[in-house]
Amino acid sequence: MKTDLDIAREAKMRPITEVAAKLGVEEADLYQIGRYMAKLPLKLIDEKAASKKKLVLVTAITPTPAGEGKTTTSIGLSEGLNKLGVKSTVVIREPSLGPVFGIKGGAAGGGRAQVLPMEDINLHFTGDLGAVEKTHNLLSALVDNHLQSKNNFLNLDPRKIVWKRVIDMNERALRNIIIGLGGRKQGIPRETGFDITAASEVMAALCLAKDLEDLKEKFGNILVGFTYDDEPVYAKEFKAEGAMAALMKYAIMPNLVQSIEGNPAIVHGGPFANIAQGTNTLIATKMGLSLSDYVVTEAGFASELGAEKFLNIKSQYGGLTPNASVIVATIRALKYHGGVKLPSLKEPNPEAVTKGLENLEKHIENIQHFNLKPVVAINKFYTDTDEEIAIVKKRCEDLGIKVAIYEGWEKGGEGALELAKLVKEAADSCTTCFNPLYDFDWSIEKKLHTIATKLYGADHVEYTVKAKSQMAQFERIGLDKLPVCVAKTQKSLSDDPYKIGRPKNFTVKIREFEVASGAGFLVPIAGTIMRMPGLPSQPSAENIDIDKDGNISGLF
Repeated sequence: MKTDLDIAREAKMRPITEVAAKLGVEEADLYQIGRYMAKLPLKLIDEKAASKKKLVLVTAITPTPAGEGKTTTSIGLSEGLNKLGVKSTVVIREPSLGPVFGIKGGAAGGGRAQVLPMEDINLHFTGDLGAVEKTHNLLSALVDNHLQSKNNFLNLDPRKIVWKRVIDMNERALRNIIIGLGGRKQGIPRETGFDITAASEVMAALCLAKDLEDLKEKFGNILVGFTYDDEPVYAKEFKAEGAMAALMKYAIMPNLVQSIEGNPAIVHGGPFANIAQGTNTLIATKMGLSLSDYVVTEAGFASELGAEKFLNIKSQYGGLTPNASVIVATIRALKYHGGVKLPSLKEPNPEAVTKGLENLEKHIENIQHFNLKPVVAINKFYTDTDEEIAIVKKRCEDLGIKVAIYEGWEKGGEGALELAKLVKEAADSCTTCFNPLYDFDWSIEKKLHTIATKLYGADHVEYTVKAKSQMAQFERIGLDKLPVCVAKTQKSLSDDPYKIGRPKNFTVKIREFEVASGAGFLVPIAGTIMRMPGLPSQPSAENIDIDKDGNISGLF
């Protein structure tokens, strides 16, 4: 069987100018990076035109460690819509090097449903994540320089600095470190650490910014820490926002690439959904809506994570009105939630599929909470049996939910036609049906209770003493009206990664909060989720190589 990389290399790519022409974008408006990639200037966004187009959100059931193919489904669905004669663009996130070299691999889709050039997109791409990393660490450097060289006139307490550093790599050894050792000339010794770049607030702010001025304002509003008197200190007090925004001059522009079938794809931004909002940039989404009639986009992990944050945070900030939603399900994931261990997921097991359907049912219910009627896409694998697929289709039909077999990995747009027809029908029948789950003006407790009980299926939300103290502090400094972006495990609907299926009768435990006041949300941390992943025992990096002619192997 051919690998994703094999298929990508066999594809005949078109010059990016031809891809742009499909969107009505002239060559003079492109910031070209080689022959097959370009950046799109923000002047091409037309808010009035964008508001009249159709927006489709792709989410999934609770995934197995390998993921269930949201990106592949998103790309294939857009291909299918184009085959129906619909002018469609897929808008997705950029890959992080951490997962590429870790366990999950690349994030450019797969098989016949990929975006190209696959190798470039997965390895550095146009340098956006590097720009985010350097922008973030510039603020870190300014903060430590303030302590060392400016006699700390802001009265910043080094023990209360919440701003860390970032690197785009799974590097557990950097989670907790001590800096400033070596004497007075080397800095002020203090504890700090690293997050992965995708978890940076700079990334989160980029993905929610409307334009460069708005991004600069968001950077200025980043909470750096607190004074000895427990008063907040923001990035603008270090005069950091101008230089930070300057580093993002080109990174803020969405990246235009192409699908295997030569259709336009916009790839921009990349926060993780288990620790941030997990969606591509608002700018990229509006760019797609300005230039095409249908936009297919995805949000990380499942409906209670990425989709919840897309619908409650991104859509409310950006004035987006999604028209349809797709829930990606796989037979292997349903068997996993039915109690089958990972090594046995390829073996037929109709009983486990039936048991695992309760997880799919909960995700259907979650999307319906936003007044959207989802379409279920069964992402088909060669190990799936007709009996197992029939069980899923029957349950969906009993629930009144449209369901399609998706074979985009193998067949590209042809394998997505059934899904594309159902999604187009759903999108065309919904104009202003979408409703968010909560208002920003609600209390922090009410927002969290609503998410936990309605989307996770919890009975209660419990707070540590530290979390309660932080909520009181947020109210005191005027941050309590921000939306909440829960950091929790992606492996379960609950905050316990070992509770598979559809957990019931559980309590969500909020141990503490982090603040993303620049991006515009609070981050309640549930369970033991971390913002710096580690590599697995056998990382994908061990299989990646390059020969003397520059040909890369082992990338997937």
